Amino acid sequence: MRVDRFLSNLPQFNRQQVRLLLAEHRVSVDGVVISDAHHDVREFSLICVDDAILQAGKPARYFMLHKPQGCVSATSDPQHPTVLDLLDEPDKAELHIAGRLDFNTTGLMLITNDGQWSRRLTQPQTKLPKVYYVQTEQDIGPEYAAMFAKGVYFAFEDLTTQPAELELLSSRTARLSIIEGRYHQVKRMFGYFDNKVIGLHRERMGPLVLDAALTPGQYRPLTDEEIRQV
Repeated sequence: MRVDRFLSNLPQFNRQQVRLLLAEHRVSVDGVVISDAHHDVREFSLICVDDAILQAGKPARYFMLHKPQGCVSATSDPQHPTVLDLLDEPDKAELHIAGRLDFNTTGLMLITNDGQWSRRLTQPQTKLPKVYYVQTEQDIGPEYAAMFAKGVYFAFEDLTTQPAELELLSSRTARLSIIEGRYHQVKRMFGYFDNKVIGLHRERMGPLVLDAALTPGQYRPLTDEEIRQV
């Protein structure tokens, strides 16, 4: 939200007063004096006029989790443990998952309270790759890579997947890079060839790679550098 709109939405200021406050350099965001009406502010911003705090802000939180099998990508579930159950953190209800994984899919999961950050990471428009290690029941033929690069048609949604890159590692293992996250997408892509996926592990989302030091069920905060990369 623009800072002028944030201030105008408060009952104590009208639009003219907001313009004067900015022109007189009386507004600060995160300790920096702001005069640009278009300056972006969010729920994490500390916003002051003179010495009065109008929004205290809250800390943005970012976590990397190694998701184990048998765990639901949800904030709550009546039957199964969720990924949030693995976090020993306060105020977990404020957190959400950036890019869900199926019940038995393992690997990199990112959890945050920053909606803008997670949208940049997961929206197809940003074209950030999601990379998976795939194990299949049958051999992976040479025609798979060509079909995935062209796009696989999903009749239920009446759409064709975005081009994906397949790297064959062995006769029944591969690394697949996609930029979407449609329902059971990887399994359905291999299902086009009637080849069942028996193991699926997410290694990377955009620039963020699963920390090799994390065992299944473990997590850690992202570093400042990792947060900035998205």
